[in-house]
Amino acid sequence: MTSGALGYVGSAAVDASLTAAPAFGELEQYRSELAGYCYRMLGSPFDAEDAVQDTLVRAWRSLDRFEGRAALRSWLYRIATNVCLDMLKAGRRRARPMDLGPAQEPALENLNALPEVAWIEPIPDPADLTVERETIRLAFVAALQHLPPRQRATLILCEVLRWQASEVAELLETSVASVNSALQRARATLATADVQAAAPAEVDQALLARYVAAFEAYDLDALTSLIREDATQSMPPYDLWLAGRDDVLAWWFGPGIGCKGSRVIPTVPANGSPAFGQYKPSEDGGYEPWALQVLELTDGRVSEFTFFLGTQRLFPLFGLPPRLEP
Repeated sequence: MTSGALGYVGSAAVDASLTAAPAFGELEQYRSELAGYCYRMLGSPFDAEDAVQDTLVRAWRSLDRFEGRAALRSWLYRIATNVCLDMLKAGRRRARPMDLGPAQEPALENLNALPEVAWIEPIPDPADLTVERETIRLAFVAALQHLPPRQRATLILCEVLRWQASEVAELLETSVASVNSALQRARATLATADVQAAAPAEVDQALLARYVAAFEAYDLDALTSLIREDATQSMPPYDLWLAGRDDVLAWWFGPGIGCKGSRVIPTVPANGSPAFGQYKPSEDGGYEPWALQVLELTDGRVSEFTFFLGTQRLFPLFGLPPRLEP
């Protein structure tokens, strides 16, 4: 039995799939959880899908060498880890705008596209994501990218997937002492990133409905009441990010005034957070895609906005239409 793509999958040792010649269907059943692992490693659902596909193809081609001495899940994770490590050899880690520098003033001249930067990309939540939701948050995935690849794999396997150090040591072909040392260093790095948040509470649907109504009406007073004073906003692929409700609203009612009149429709959650497709009014009528909005909620208000502007890639992934008619 497997769990959701992004949730707890348990120890490798409990896998009972020890057949000498598993069928491809037995490999395919692990696609979902491997996608969650590879996403945390790589920071992109598209890269993760490529990594999982490569993993399953490599496994299928190597079935004649699988003798059942190791758990099937362990064997697949070993292949997936090697695939991810190979993909990470290019050395370009994915980031969020706040990883690159301090917040700036809400001025158009501060809005710069950085094509050389690989940005963290959101992933839709699977329907059965019920646990470990905090370990798929954008901030957590971004913090993981600061870790060297093998430390990253060690922390995900031990802290998220709950593997034993001995199991990780076997997978990475190293010692238990090395695994524990890498885990200690990884924990220290994450501690400095301040991402050790508690598991998120139940999403307040009434709050989200008020937000949608306020955003579509572009109602300054209503928006002010719904946004925390210390809220932040970022807009990949631009490096500009804003700190504080005053600056967020100054942007919306200043350089970002083109968003006035937008329609906002809910979609599946992204990275454990509420997500919406935003469509701006089009000159030829109707509404054209502008951003995938991902919101973080804290104490009954919106504490963070991430507006992903890569709609051509992301809207199909989230099942959002390419255009809205009047």
